[in-house]
Amino acid sequence: MTYYIAPSFRDKLAVHITKNYLELEGVRVPLILGIHGRKGEGKSFQCELVFEKMGIGVIHISGGELESPDAGDPARLIRLRYREAAEMIKVQGKMCALMINDLDAGVGRFDRTTQYTVNTQLVSATLMNIADHPTDVQLPGSYDANPLHRVPIIVTGNDFSTLYAPLIREGRMEKYYWEPNREERIGIIGGIFAADELSRREIEQLVEQFPNQAIDFFSALRSRIYDQQILHFIHDVGLDKISFRVVRSTEAPPEFEKPNFNISHLIEFGQVMIGEQKQVEEMGLVREYNKALRESPAIEIPPARQLTGQNNTQTHRQGNGLAQELRTLERRDSSRDEAIAKTRVNPKTPQPSEPTTPLDLGIQQQIRELLAQGYRLSLEYANERRFRTNAWKSDGTFQGDEASEVILTLAERLAEHNNEYVRLIGIDPKAKRRILETVIQKPT
Repeated sequence: MTYYIAPSFRDKLAVHITKNYLELEGVRVPLILGIHGRKGEGKSFQCELVFEKMGIGVIHISGGELESPDAGDPARLIRLRYREAAEMIKVQGKMCALMINDLDAGVGRFDRTTQYTVNTQLVSATLMNIADHPTDVQLPGSYDANPLHRVPIIVTGNDFSTLYAPLIREGRMEKYYWEPNREERIGIIGGIFAADELSRREIEQLVEQFPNQAIDFFSALRSRIYDQQILHFIHDVGLDKISFRVVRSTEAPPEFEKPNFNISHLIEFGQVMIGEQKQVEEMGLVREYNKALRESPAIEIPPARQLTGQNNTQTHRQGNGLAQELRTLERRDSSRDEAIAKTRVNPKTPQPSEPTTPLDLGIQQQIRELLAQGYRLSLEYANERRFRTNAWKSDGTFQGDEASEVILTLAERLAEHNNEYVRLIGIDPKAKRRILETVIQKPT
């Protein structure tokens, strides 16, 4: 199968690797290239394709290896793998790189509940030391005076703002935000379905049908198409015999006919997958099962993200979504005192032509409609950093079904969080799921 390599990604990675092998007089080349972006956009896979195309060797480290019960082990592992890569260059006579996947998952600090260990500190310090002295990397307890070959380091992650700031500064790490544009998405997804003979127009239709889904969604969609044939195979063999047939049988491996990759069939399965995403993100059963979460608004829970195809007022996110959402949020110039004063003017009978709160008329009308249908409303807030990582805090649920009182209370809470992002949540109490998520305030 021929996969597509995005030209911009290929050029960035190839330049960084090659530049680290050249002697550029008077030029300090960053040793580390940090590739960050949304989950599932193929950062690691695109790297593998470029490595294969360039014919270079790669030594891998996973973010899960950057913690250990023994202090110092992860830092020693990085030094050991780096020296292995340098030895590979010397012995095989070809380029080699050290790649660390999901660095922020291993050593990132997401919030105050993330444990910060000695190993976290040592990993950051080790990478900083290697970036500063790439030809003098020693193992603990030994010293080798012979200089090593310089080995470029590639790291991937979702949010590098969670890393130790001196590690990602200019000169040590060059940052590259990977957000494939429409043409790159069409090319990558076309590569996924290359063996299935889908036309470019059908690929474009598939991308347009699911515009907010990451690249891995389409790879999972292709895999999902085979489920029905595999189910028939299991029934034919027998559930009690399938283990022996697949693992221990001397028979030839099973062969499957090419499934139906008709565009309508793909869209149908894609909608099913989105429905499953929606169930996971909207149910929020942790609130129902954990009393502490219901009673304490200060405890964080994973917030639901807007899904493709949902019809509400929240702006769909592209890339990490921050820039677009910032552009679309309305600026609110009312100060805290003005906000409270406005809410005190006859709150029981708000005039449709002159809102008695700093809330938009559209939001007020939406609140009335939701309450009239028996839905509950709650509020979540986040500062600038938590907004970027989509880590919201709950501000509790509004009591009662009187719209004017809810609007009044909401305005007061907005004043309390005037320097934070605030979003309104609509909840179906019977289905125990979210039906609305919309950001109604950003920091003044």
